[in-house]
Amino acid sequence: MRKLYGLLLVVAAIFIAWMTINNSDVTSSIKERNYVKNDLLVNVDWLKENLHKKNILVLDARGEEPYKEGHIEGAISTSWQTFSNMKAAKGEGFTTLLKPEELSKKFQEFGINNKKTIIVYANPNAWGEDGRIVWMLRMAGLSNTKILDGGWPAWQRSNGKTSTKKTSPTPSKILVKQMNNNMLISTEEIMLKRKEIAIIDSRSTLEWYGTTSYGESRGGHIKDALHIEWSDLLNENGTIKSQVEIEAIMGKEGLKKDDTLVLYCTAGIRSAHMTLILQMAGYKNAKNYAASIYEWSARSELPMEK
Repeated sequence: MRKLYGLLLVVAAIFIAWMTINNSDVTSSIKERNYVKNDLLVNVDWLKENLHKKNILVLDARGEEPYKEGHIEGAISTSWQTFSNMKAAKGEGFTTLLKPEELSKKFQEFGINNKKTIIVYANPNAWGEDGRIVWMLRMAGLSNTKILDGGWPAWQRSNGKTSTKKTSPTPSKILVKQMNNNMLISTEEIMLKRKEIAIIDSRSTLEWYGTTSYGESRGGHIKDALHIEWSDLLNENGTIKSQVEIEAIMGKEGLKKDDTLVLYCTAGIRSAHMTLILQMAGYKNAKNYAASIYEWSARSELPMEK
């Protein structure tokens, strides 16, 4: 019996340790990760305390179908496509941001304004849609915008309040006069500054080596680019890695905080997320190449390799 009791204690200890690791996004403090700029993330505990305050707007970036199946109570469903040019041909501005006057109308529809704290969440195992939307909002001048650390899975694990009822936004009157493009870079700028920048491909290994699963004109990656997958900056539970861990990943590629870093993926979604994380970690010259491989691969004169 004593042996059995001892075995049960060991099993219980292992289970508790496993639960601690897999739920660290609920219990750990974001401050303990020591980011250079601790202005991007909120955890589920913070959102639970502030969820129903009038100055809080929660946006679900996962898409309409997942939203219908269940979402954070009071959240409004949206998508990165809503704010992007989805009508252009691939290679001609496809998936890049709408112009300020068009963004203004979309922001108004979703109740977005600069008086609210805006929390965006998604599924960390998807495409970084939450990062894309926060990246866009910050360029539009809405600095009080945050990502829910760990996203929807973290909320579920913490037993946060959920609903299947659609929340209709209260329209706003916001006007976006111009964009602050300090986190954006164009194809022409990349070609002009090729020797001064470090280009980072944030896609999967398969995409890096040439698969074209999303209608790209050519397979492979931008010539001389480095490969750091955007998810390399995430823990297994979807939370963001610590400052020390991010610096180790970047340092392995010889990258420093004052380097100009150009992030790209297929359509500027995953790379937007990674741009925000690097900015938070002090890589202040990190920029998202929003046109990404869709545009680069469509222009045959631009160099690629496999």
